[in-house]
Amino acid sequence: MVREFREHLARHFSFLNHKKILIAISGGVDSVVLTHLFYQLGIDFFLGHCNFKLRGKESDEDEKFIMALSENLGKKIFTTSFDTEHYAGEQKMSIQAAARELRYHWFHTILKANHLDYVLTAHNTNDNLETFIINLTRGTGLDGLTGIPPVNDTVVRPLLEFSRTRIMAYAIAHNIVWREDTSNASVKYTRNKIRHRIFPVLEDINPEILDSFKNTVSYLYESQQIIAGKIEKVSNRVIVKDPQGILKLNISELKKIPYLKTYLYQVLKEYGFTAWDDIFQLLSAQSGKQVFSEKYRLLKDRTYLILAPIHKTVTGKEFLIQKNNDGAHLPVSLSITESKRKKVDESTTILVDKNLLNYPLRVRKWNHGDYLCPTGMEGTKKVSRFFKDRKLSLIDKENVWLLTDANDTIIWIIGMRQDRRFGISENTKKIVKITTVS
Repeated sequence: MVREFREHLARHFSFLNHKKILIAISGGVDSVVLTHLFYQLGIDFFLGHCNFKLRGKESDEDEKFIMALSENLGKKIFTTSFDTEHYAGEQKMSIQAAARELRYHWFHTILKANHLDYVLTAHNTNDNLETFIINLTRGTGLDGLTGIPPVNDTVVRPLLEFSRTRIMAYAIAHNIVWREDTSNASVKYTRNKIRHRIFPVLEDINPEILDSFKNTVSYLYESQQIIAGKIEKVSNRVIVKDPQGILKLNISELKKIPYLKTYLYQVLKEYGFTAWDDIFQLLSAQSGKQVFSEKYRLLKDRTYLILAPIHKTVTGKEFLIQKNNDGAHLPVSLSITESKRKKVDESTTILVDKNLLNYPLRVRKWNHGDYLCPTGMEGTKKVSRFFKDRKLSLIDKENVWLLTDANDTIIWIIGMRQDRRFGISENTKKIVKITTVS
């Protein structure tokens, strides 16, 4: 297996040559064999171990075993421990999901802090099949059926081509000692149910199930890549991204797409949406209708579906600025200073007559019925009409703040238009410059 593994690395993982490698080691047979193979090949590496404190003394014995192994091999080891149960409860996730999140976050921290290039995990073909079945039962899309990726950014899995049986046989043949995780025998975990109950049935139906599975995953992955290319081509026509990173999906272009639900799923899945029927119905809904995921919302706004992050609501409807104070701690930061300038060109700054300012000033959201006397035109204009003329989306409007005086007269639609009633004139004696601070 050593020769085969060397050839496997040369064929598929040549990018690891001369890189600094961290091997994630649990003490189980897979990760110990991975460590042994790299040691036999003379490839340098570091070891990393997480103690999840889930099996009491057994977890601590695993850590002691790995510490001794690293000493015998003469390899530096990084270790950490987690209160996994507490984290899982706090984050409202399963123990397995919590352990995975904690593990990978720590690995990436170690890589960055020690200038390492890749972390290697010991997932094998059986693990891949189990993941495939788990995803299948959860109603995954094509991505979930392509299995565990052999390379995912800085995470590399060089044992995916090898079965658990092959790995075990290698360990026994070379008298390799490993730790047995007794929880692997428990069928209360979904993965273990598949391992102990479903896989034997599949193997009975087809003794070559793992080889068949590897071929299938390869075909599915290539299909997924073809589809991803098509999706990108369509998205270039359908999606517009504004400078703030907000995505706008053109509804008229969307309606031309065959298999539209599938397209919407492929484009929006990474944002955590699950209510696909509701999303599809947004196409014909009235403006203002929304669908939410945990961190994002999809909003129908006239001819677009707008995808934007959900921002935490700012507490309080208005914020006061007392005389001789600036607005640095407001939801929109303002710099208020005296100035000798008499002209500005940027939209982030206005000049006002100091004697016309009645304190305290207020920063607040706009309301229906608000109006101003815009610079550059005569008469008054409703703020809502101003927004309409500017073709602001519903999300754009939500992000607008007004600066008013003590009488609630609008001084500035911040970043957009000043009210001329507060502008400077030939009679102005002192000028105040108000600027948004990014």
